[in-house]
Formats: sequence, C-alpha cells, structure tokens
Amino acid sequence: MPALHVFEYATVRLVPRIEREEFVNAGVLLLCRDQRFLQYRWLLPETKLLALAGSAVPHFPVAELELRLAAIARICQGGQTGGPIGALGLAERFRWLTAQRSTIIQCSPVHPGLCTDPLATLEQLFSQLVQ
Repeated sequence: MPALHVFEYATVRLVPRIEREEFVNAGVLLLCRDQRFLQYRWLLPETKLLALAGSAVPHFPVAELELRLAAIARICQGGQTGGPIGALGLAERFRWLTAQRSTIIQCSPVHPGLCTDPLATLEQLFSQLVQ
C-alpha cells in the first residue's frame, strides 16, 4: 500500500469588485511538506473575470493580473526568481501566499488532505476547482 502524505491546498481567487465579494477561481496552491512539494497551477479566466467586473471597471487590468499570477508560480519555485519571499522555506512561502488579503487576488482558506502523489492531487484539484 502506498504511503499517504498530508497535504494542504488553497484556491487562488480573483475578486474584481471586492465590495460584491464575487470571485472566480484562477489557481490552486498545494503544499506537501513530507514530499518537499510546493506547486501552483493557474489559468486566467478572462471572460468570467470581465463579466464579474462589469462596466464599473471599464479598463480592467487583465495583463497586470496575469503577471501577478505568474509571480505566484515563481515564489512557489523558490530561489532568486521568487524574490525575497522565494528565499523562504516551503511552508513559509505557502503561508505567505495564502495569507488573507483584501485585494483582487485572494486565497481561499487552507484545506488539508491525504494523498499518495502530490502532483496528481494538484492536477485533480485544478481540474475540479478551476477548469
């Protein structure tokens, strides 16, 4: 029987109008400390995002959001490309990324689980929650 590993995950949400508290899932962060695994899958759902933003935000910064979502991936990878946060350990980077914010990019609460393969679990969660 394959070994089970504890993992934690959070969805990355885009909240175009914070006062309305409506969001679109754009990605999934997954941490499995036992396997030294921290990865992120994302997709910019531009059509859904613009529909939620509506006419109240005529020049919604889609290109800037794409850059910021890509920065999350660099932080997950760690090292110099992740900037100062990329130099932190896996769990510290995950906690920093999932900290509560009141901006357009937010994370869901962190959820735990058990898995045998963190990459397969990440792909499954991404498929269920984002795609």
